[in-house]
Amino acid sequence: MTGGSEVNTAEPRMTVPLNTWILISKFKLDYTMLRRSDGTFDRELNEYLDRKVPANAIPVDGVYSFDVFDRPTMLVNRVYLPAPEDELKCGIPEVEKPLSTTEIVPVIIFFHGGSFVHSSANSAIYDTSCRRLVKTCSAAVVSVNYRRSPEHRYPCAYDDGWTALKWVHSTLWLRSGKENKAHVYLAGDSSGGNIAHHVAVRAAQEGVEVLGNILLHPLFGGEERTESEKRLDGKYFVRIQDRDWYWRAYLPEGEDRDHPACNVFGPRSTNLNGLTFPRSLVIVAGLDLVQDWQLRYVQGLETQGQQVKLLYLEKATIGFYFFPNNDHFQRLMDEIRGFVQSKELE
Repeated sequence: MTGGSEVNTAEPRMTVPLNTWILISKFKLDYTMLRRSDGTFDRELNEYLDRKVPANAIPVDGVYSFDVFDRPTMLVNRVYLPAPEDELKCGIPEVEKPLSTTEIVPVIIFFHGGSFVHSSANSAIYDTSCRRLVKTCSAAVVSVNYRRSPEHRYPCAYDDGWTALKWVHSTLWLRSGKENKAHVYLAGDSSGGNIAHHVAVRAAQEGVEVLGNILLHPLFGGEERTESEKRLDGKYFVRIQDRDWYWRAYLPEGEDRDHPACNVFGPRSTNLNGLTFPRSLVIVAGLDLVQDWQLRYVQGLETQGQQVKLLYLEKATIGFYFFPNNDHFQRLMDEIRGFVQSKELE
């Protein structure tokens, strides 16, 4: 295990495409500057360093976007929609008009990553990712600007995710198909994958329909130090001590990493047996130090009778999907498309 603060950068440069290595390394440098040893966070500097983009009602590569402010909950969602053939008709949709009355248009509720602390729905990297999801899945995407820690600890992010799910189901212009309903999927990377899981659990408990979960190297953990954490500590951009900081910033004060928010199949977790939990697609990057927890998550779903598909990318690192410059990226897009369309075609 790495004892100091150094991160081994030689091996990642040999394994990861150069522009991906530069981007992720830049993020990690920024993140190190922003975290304080007393558990606080420089939010003002974070907002300055995080490149953001506005919504764009003018279609770009067949996708347009707009922000929706829900006054009762104070939650902002960025909505991405496929542009109609007549692009002059783009803009905020009519509130009484569904996406389609004949075809099913999936609605993917997306939770961005950033270890519960960084990034937002208008971060440039996630704006691009959501646009790709629209094109890949012929879907609408709702990117949730959930509250972040350490200012807003557990369960704020989960509560905002639940609010977004209810909002989507209640929004007439996100419905489609002959049943005139929202065909909802939950998706997220890193902490966003964690949020998607917990929102899906609550949906299953309260009988709210979710058709599927797409979890991209979801952030899980526990008090135990796993083999992959020891082996990959300090390699491929991430150190265990960084992950520990983020959990301390998010979990209730005084809690440890066996809290069910972190250790989702641990001693205090929710049992999913008997629940109508959505089928899941779990993507694990083989060079992510928390991969053992992600693989245990897949095993936990299987043990508790839930449907899950694992996509294990042996040579992928965190953030590999930000650039379409590797074979992993295209395989991921194909798997997500197949996962969403397989349900819609049943």
